This record gives sequence, structure tokens and C-alpha cells, in this order.
Amino acid sequence: MLAAVASATVSGAVGRPVSMEIHISNGLPGFTIVGRPDAAVRESRDRVRAALLTSGLPWPLR
Repeated sequence: MLAAVASATVSGAVGRPVSMEIHISNGLPGFTIVGRPDAAVRESRDRVRAALLTSGLPWPLR
């Protein structure tokens, strides 16, 4: 694990703590987001990539 980040999510009107763990290694570019099996989690992969490219940062080649 490269890093762990403390964050939060909203479930109804209640905030809940979330821990995000990041691991970086050589290989094909890609990432996985795990969590609740709803559409927002599935679509967040596209939003993360779009935000990275829109901010001017390069998409990693490995």
C-alpha cells in the first residue's frame, strides 16, 4: 500500500468515515473502485479519469 487517506461519505443524512487505500505498481494502466454496488460507484471510474485529464495531468502509461 502506497498511502491511506481518511475521507467521508454521506448515507442518508448521516456522515460515515471512509478509508481509501492506494497501491501503485507497474503494469497496464487502470484502477478499480470497490464499494457499494450502485451506479454511482460504477460511474465514478469515468469521472475520476475525466477529472484527471481535465486538470491537465497525464493519464499514466503504466
